[in-house]
Formats: sequence, structure tokens, C-alpha cells
Amino acid sequence: MIMSARAYYEKIRNLLDRIHDTQHTAIEQAAGIMARTIAAGRRVYLFGSGHSVLPVLDVFPRYGSFIGFYPLCDPRLMWWNVVGPGGARELLWLERREGYIEVFLKSYPLEAGDAMVVFSHGGLNAAPVEAALIARRKGLSVITVSSHANCRVAQPMHSSGKVLSELATVAIDNCVEPEDAQVDVGRPEKVAAASTLAAVFIAMSLVAETAAQLAARGFALETFVSPNVPGVAPDHNERVFEAFMRWLQPHSMAR
Repeated sequence: MIMSARAYYEKIRNLLDRIHDTQHTAIEQAAGIMARTIAAGRRVYLFGSGHSVLPVLDVFPRYGSFIGFYPLCDPRLMWWNVVGPGGARELLWLERREGYIEVFLKSYPLEAGDAMVVFSHGGLNAAPVEAALIARRKGLSVITVSSHANCRVAQPMHSSGKVLSELATVAIDNCVEPEDAQVDVGRPEKVAAASTLAAVFIAMSLVAETAAQLAARGFALETFVSPNVPGVAPDHNERVFEAFMRWLQPHSMAR
């Protein structure tokens, strides 16, 4: 067991090094788009389905992140059960069906000048591909995070003939093998997936780089802060929530 845990650690350490070494330019370019979008008072939408909703949830709202991000979370595209309502099998069926995302996104005012970050390990299912297609059609910049290796060995599944990375303004490779699972325990199938750690690492890298670029512009970040940080006012995060509600009004944060 300890040897297998060590093997997973080595796989993840090498993966993060690979992302850092090969994707730093794409991450910097994507963060530049995000910083310009937020500085202009526009929205950076975040989308993922299945386990790719995890980096979306992790970006905002949480300690160390700031106003400018708008997570697009649909409970029907997540699972909180194994089978039945909220089950993984039902989710997998829905995220592979074309047309649903068009309906889902009607609830959000996507506008030219906004940006969207789409997470998907495989980059093939209808949900992420259609989110990117619709965003492009509406004039948004599109940043994708997916396994480019998977798209090289798999056939497009969407009727457009496109895979997610082909629809990107900036395409970031999560550098994970198509199989995703990492550790050989002596059976035909491996265990212990890597794509969630890769996606969250990339997401937090984007948060950090976007914040740095905004701070360099003199942009006043409105950041969620842990109450464990000395000197934080008791009502700090409540004021951030209030600022977020104001920001939901069009162009309210424009500088």
C-alpha cells in the first residue's frame, strides 16, 4: 500500500512539473485574457461537467479568490449519488447528449467581451464542446483545459467534428494520459486518477497569474480572505458577497 501511494506521489509530482515546464506560456496568455476581461468589468465564466466541475467549484467563491469569476454549475451535470437521481450513470448520459447546454446557457447573459474557461479531461463530450461553441458564437474568449493526448488518440464525438481544444482562444494541456488512472497494482486496469489534481493546479495557477496581472495594473481586487488571517475585519467576506451582488449588474465594475 505504501509503495502504491509513493508511486502515485511520483506520478503527480512529475505531472505538475510537466505542466509547469510545458504550459507556462499558455497559462500566462490565458491569465492575460482573464485579467483584461475582469479589468473591463466583464465576467470570466467557468464551466465543467462530471468530475470537471471540481475546478469550477474550487475557483470561486473560496479563500484566496476574487470577484470576476462566475461559476456555471448545473446539478444535473454533477453527481452526488452512484445510481438513481444524481447518479453517475445518468450524468454521463446527459453530458454526452447534444442540445442540452444550449438550453442551460440561456439562463446566463454571455456577451462579447466576456471569457469562458472550459474544463474537460477528455475534451470530447457534448457538454464542454457545446459550451465552447456557444461561447465562441457569442464573442467570448475561450480558454480550455483538457488532455491533448486524449484528443490525439480518440475520434471527435460531437457532430461538429470538433474536440474541445480546437475551439480555444488559448488551449491548455492538462498533460494527463488518456487513461487518467496512474497506478499499476498488478491488474489490467490502473487505479488513482490524476486529471482532477491537474485541473485544480491549472485553475489555481490561472487565479494566481490573473491576480498578479491585475495587481500590476493597480486594479483593486475584492478577495475572499480566511478569517484566520490577522487583521481581517469580521465583516470582510460579507462585504465581498455584497460587492459580488453589485457586480452582477452589467458593467458595474468597469474601471
